[in-house]
Amino acid sequence: MFIVNSYTLAIVLCVVTMLCWGSWGNTQKLAGKTWRYELFYWDYVIGILVFSLLIGFTLGSIGSEGRSFVPDLCQVAPAAVLSALVGGIVFNASNILLSASISLAGLAVAFPLGVGLALVLGVFNTYFFAGGDQGNPVLIFLGVALIVVALVLNGIASAKKATTDDSSSKGKKGIILAIISGILMSTFYAFVARAMDLDNFASPAAGKATPYTAFFIFAVGIFISNFLFNTLVMKKPFAGEPVKYSTYFQGKMSTHLVGVLGGFIWGLGTVLSYVVSGKAGASISYALGQGAPMISAFWGLFIWKEFKGSNKTVYTLLTLMFVLFIVGLGMIVAAK
Repeated sequence: MFIVNSYTLAIVLCVVTMLCWGSWGNTQKLAGKTWRYELFYWDYVIGILVFSLLIGFTLGSIGSEGRSFVPDLCQVAPAAVLSALVGGIVFNASNILLSASISLAGLAVAFPLGVGLALVLGVFNTYFFAGGDQGNPVLIFLGVALIVVALVLNGIASAKKATTDDSSSKGKKGIILAIISGILMSTFYAFVARAMDLDNFASPAAGKATPYTAFFIFAVGIFISNFLFNTLVMKKPFAGEPVKYSTYFQGKMSTHLVGVLGGFIWGLGTVLSYVVSGKAGASISYALGQGAPMISAFWGLFIWKEFKGSNKTVYTLLTLMFVLFIVGLGMIVAAK
């Protein structure tokens, strides 16, 4: 299987993860012009599952190091399977709430708040419970502290925007959903990390999964749990009328493909995050990937114009948010 043996390459791939995690929400925005997010989410989940198989039979099955995808899948211990499945279930619950938040509050608000909170809490979780060499704790947690300040600034900017926004009630509900999503999302990564042997991807311990196998099991957890979670939000939506399954099958192929593309983009970022975790450490790879709020805020601010008409104070706060996020992520990179 493909293994990362260079810390520099690991950091580069972490940046790719950040770009992927911060950009998949654009597919929801595109589909959302004619498609409810609950329907988009089915295509997104299908995209993740299909991508997990494609990456498993390609990068997960080439090279002379490590175990190939199928042999590895056959030897994974039940405890590791359960851990990765739970990670998928927890992630899916959090991500459905994040998708709802995006539909209500926009990319520039939902992502920095929800995913940023997940970054802060998740770094603590992975640092203390994932195992392996996680890097310099002083630099890691100083970087996290700066990101916390960046989140506060984003929240203030969002509140100031909401005072002049006609849909402020939806925005407030979106903020609440983003906070709940962030708390849940902070826990999923450690479950998946525990399913892998982070100290030795080349010769992983018996019963432990390679990153590609762990990602596939994780994707299965997402797909199976979606029949419960997404059915609930279709019947009891956070906004608007209930959505019928028959509507999903009436959608255009192009609309379905946008959702599948979103799953592919997110899936690429996620599997790369798992692959580099052995070299960079789980907490560092997770934290760098979760720099995605900076990317999504960029999309929401400059491409989707979600803060159009806001005053100079709002834009000053957003600028400071970007600066602190970048400095905080830089400290995390330097931690190992």
